[in-house]
Amino acid sequence: MISLNALQRRYLRGQAHHLHPVVMIGDAGLSEAVMREVDLNLKSHELIKVRIFGDDREHRIAIMEKICTELGAAPVQHIGKLLLIYRAAAKPKLVLPK
Repeated sequence: MISLNALQRRYLRGQAHHLHPVVMIGDAGLSEAVMREVDLNLKSHELIKVRIFGDDREHRIAIMEKICTELGAAPVQHIGKLLLIYRAAAKPKLVLPK
């Protein structure tokens, strides 16, 4: 899991303001197909929003932690049912502040 400082998180939140969720997680939960889709989107976009349909806050936090741990990504923000996740690409599009 990548760690970000407060300035980097704030920058990424600003960059994500106009983004729409690219992955939706429903009742089936975090399956292998969903993980592949998250990985694919992180490779192409670096910064993605994920929508989780479900009312259990602890479950949403657990999903975010699992995604970030298994895919080497960084949790940026968790607001309601939306997760904001970042992982730098081989050729980064976003330049994070120090």
